[in-house]
Amino acid sequence: MEERIEKIEYEQKVFKVVPISIALITAGFLCMLNETVLNMALKNLMVQFSVTANTVQWLSTGYMLIMGISIPISAFLTQKFTTRQLFLASVVIFILGTIICGVSTAFSILLVGRLIQAVGTGVLIPNIINTLIIINPIEKRGKALGIFNLVMFCAPAIGPTLSGLIIQSLNWRWLFFAIAPFSVIALILGYIYIENVTELSNPTLDVVSVVLSTIGFGGFIYGVSNIGGASNTTMVVPMIVGCIALAIFVLRQLHMKQPMLDMRTFKYPMFTLGTILIIIMHMVNFATMLLLPMFLEGALGLAAFTAGLVMLPGGLINGIVSPISGHLYDKFGPKVLILPGYIISTIVFFIFSRSLSLSITIPTIIILHCLSLVAVGLINTPTQTNSLNQLPPEYYPHGTAIMNTLQQIAGAFGTSLFVAIMSAYQRNYLMTASNPNDSKQQALALVLGVRHTFAIEVGVLIVAVIICLFIKNNKKAVTQ
Repeated sequence: MEERIEKIEYEQKVFKVVPISIALITAGFLCMLNETVLNMALKNLMVQFSVTANTVQWLSTGYMLIMGISIPISAFLTQKFTTRQLFLASVVIFILGTIICGVSTAFSILLVGRLIQAVGTGVLIPNIINTLIIINPIEKRGKALGIFNLVMFCAPAIGPTLSGLIIQSLNWRWLFFAIAPFSVIALILGYIYIENVTELSNPTLDVVSVVLSTIGFGGFIYGVSNIGGASNTTMVVPMIVGCIALAIFVLRQLHMKQPMLDMRTFKYPMFTLGTILIIIMHMVNFATMLLLPMFLEGALGLAAFTAGLVMLPGGLINGIVSPISGHLYDKFGPKVLILPGYIISTIVFFIFSRSLSLSITIPTIIILHCLSLVAVGLINTPTQTNSLNQLPPEYYPHGTAIMNTLQQIAGAFGTSLFVAIMSAYQRNYLMTASNPNDSKQQALALVLGVRHTFAIEVGVLIVAVIICLFIKNNKKAVTQ
């Protein structure tokens, strides 16, 4: 019996929604899985390559940072190359980076492989979202993006569990060797099914804008990662240089006829507010994906696989909630989902900040982690869909690129910031400890650092709750 293929007509074009979506989501899942797949391997890699915690974290932070730097170019690439060309090229780049990581013999080579992976992912993700928006009518976009957000958040959430299992059974290289063949399958699916869904123009790439965004985001995140370090210079100077470069970048975009990122998207208030909410959510969520495993392994002494299993239920629940929230958004609008989501998240991290200790029970951690990812599921899909729906169709590529750039930069920023804060509290405690080399004292220092960091996250989340009060419960798109 022939499988029924749903087709829709949008702007006088007919697309095969299901096959295109399968190809896109398969590739997206693998790319986003890589965002956190190394989280449980960091301790092993520190020993393998004789590097410090501040150095090894760049395997995660650098991945998000390069994704963020690559994404702004996607608006240009979307107009310059076909959907099919972009998909195939980005997956090939990702496969190349994966192979380099798997065979790397030095930390620098492993980092280069990760950054190459991130370039492929950074080009692919906005292309996926833009394609899903184009091939789905407005009344189905929430559901479509909800399913995609199963990829965006379920994949990174199950990364630590998969990582722990592979490390315990094999070794860290198999984190990449296992993904490579599935990436080839995604490439084949794309070659068979991906259609061209966008109209091409002949834009020019402003190299100065690319350089400014690279220096701006890179310098700022590098400076943030050095908070609490031995030298204030390594923190302040990169941050100042980064901020200046970003300011020049924004001014340049506003005065260009064909900007790399069209900042006029921010003249739509609901898009601006939604982008801020997405930034806050990604800062907290991706930092937690790194901090919680550090607590489970470093303070409670759990094995990598066991710690990964503790993280798994939350990832699975998030995968269930994301498409449901997209469907609910299509019916009820954004505010009834986003505001409760942020309230739940604030309460969860307040409890975390008060209850984390060496005696906390594993079920308590699992329940709190699950609730935090329920909140993420309620927040992300409605916020993203509602924000993009406020833009005219000609702004979709730029709106998608801006939102996804800031998502990844926020993830890198939040991870660097909150890990640096945690490390600073941890260091200060050990400086006053009677025996800083004692394992129990080191565990207590880690507990103190994570608790204080979660308390600061509560303050950030309260700001988000206040912003939610200004969200209009309107899910209609701008038509002109």
